[in-house]
Amino acid sequence: MKDIRNRLTALAESKADRPSRAREAAECIRAARNFHWVGLYDVTPSRIVAIAWTGPVPPAFPVFPRTRGLNGAAVAANAPVVVQDVRSDPRYLTTFGATRAEAVFPVRSGSAVVGTIDVESDRANSFTREDERFLEECSEALARLWPGS
Repeated sequence: MKDIRNRLTALAESKADRPSRAREAAECIRAARNFHWVGLYDVTPSRIVAIAWTGPVPPAFPVFPRTRGLNGAAVAANAPVVVQDVRSDPRYLTTFGATRAEAVFPVRSGSAVVGTIDVESDRANSFTREDERFLEECSEALARLWPGS
């Protein structure tokens, strides 16, 4: 994890353009744990907006109200939301038909949530405690990628 954390910190602090850094960070997270899909989102006072994702296809909802979806639940709680089977959670906003599990980790500036890391799996019950620790460290390492952090 130390190598990945160092890579994510370097990306967050790099002077390269933000969309490129965010895309590379999402791919780094995806590849490190062989996740199905990873997206990074900005959180504004009213909306959640995708800034980068893995793969060529954008999420079905690249912009949505701050109160919707599992991202909205993580923002409201200021805490990670891990759903091991999205088919049983009415808050889930379908990103891809193959998604079975989703984990959303807030990225904070101080106590405010400024972004999220959204990870999806094509297998139910796929996220482990180790995955959760990894994603928490990723959210800390990437905090400077968000303005104001």
